[in-house]
Amino acid sequence: MILSAATANRLAMTEAAQNLSEKTARLANEASSWLAGNIVDILIAAGIASVIALALVGVRRFGYRMIATRAEGIDWRTIFGRVLSRTTLFFIIMCSLELVAEHAATPPTLLRAISTLFVVAAALQAAIWARELILGLVQQKVGVDEAHSTLGSAIGIIRLLVTVSLFAIAIILILDNLGVNVTGLVAGLGIGGIAIGLAAQGIFSDLFAALAIIFDKPFRRGDGIKVDLLNGTVEHIGLKTTRIRSLDGEEVVISNTNLLNKQIHNFSNLARRRFVLRFGLVYQTPPEQLARIPEIVGGVITRHEQASIVRCGMVAFGASSLDFELQFDVDSADYEYAFAIRSAVCIEILDSFAQQGIRFAYPTQTSFTAAPDGTLVMPYPHVKMIAAPDCDPDGQGLIG
Repeated sequence: MILSAATANRLAMTEAAQNLSEKTARLANEASSWLAGNIVDILIAAGIASVIALALVGVRRFGYRMIATRAEGIDWRTIFGRVLSRTTLFFIIMCSLELVAEHAATPPTLLRAISTLFVVAAALQAAIWARELILGLVQQKVGVDEAHSTLGSAIGIIRLLVTVSLFAIAIILILDNLGVNVTGLVAGLGIGGIAIGLAAQGIFSDLFAALAIIFDKPFRRGDGIKVDLLNGTVEHIGLKTTRIRSLDGEEVVISNTNLLNKQIHNFSNLARRRFVLRFGLVYQTPPEQLARIPEIVGGVITRHEQASIVRCGMVAFGASSLDFELQFDVDSADYEYAFAIRSAVCIEILDSFAQQGIRFAYPTQTSFTAAPDGTLVMPYPHVKMIAAPDCDPDGQGLIG
């Protein structure tokens, strides 16, 4: 006799229900026998488990207090408090049961169930703790909260990568402890990761460069920097590119990878700015005046409160000048202010030299004439002008 498909399904479902009912009844009988025969041990184990659970809850509350009493910024106390505060109730319950299960003559079936659930809880809890620890260290390295970070989106990417990686490891550990062969799964994840990395090599290169900017901090938003021939102010730091507003007013976009491969001059961390001025004096300047140049220039520098002279002196004999070099500092990181001080110093030096009769040199050339005997004369022999016959006595034109 051939049964129809519907009848076969009903018989299978009925048989499964009966088996489930028999197993449930058997477990209920075992539980009843266990409770009746080990009531004292069970009560003692329940008391110990309650104490363990309360202790773990207290640890979690201690973590919340550490976060609530934190100072400005993120320190080790805050990171540790965040880790403790992320202790889950599921882990607390399963940890308490796992520690006392073997001391109450627990049936093997129930003991295996408790052990399995504890492995799941422990793996997930370890992933949560590791996630909070890593993200806390990242934010501590950045130095500011995510909301105020110039690379908040990059921190979001870090959170995603850390979360996915840690929970993937936790799931693999859970499956391995449950007896599942995870070799193929690990190999598949590895091959998939390599394929994704090769396909998005350029994107990941710029992303890691952005992460390098987070940790190494070569510059921040608002800093004035120089890269090759580009001078400007950093306006935005993104996951792939950095935007710089040049001194000409145009916006220059540079990929993070190319930017970090170049030599970067950061002018925002200067305690002072040093200026170097070079000027030349005429060769006719007396040596006594040349010796007084550092004193004259030093007097000009000291008139400005935030300016200080470093050195000043003659450095070379030029083709048309006696060359001097002046070095002085302005105790300010503000370039506009330092620029104004330099301008004022230049004008005052010009005024002081004019009062002292000291002349600046400029490119000149003097011609010498040789006499018949080979001696040099300057620059022409002294002769008396004689009017030409066809000119007026003043040599202004023809005589009519």
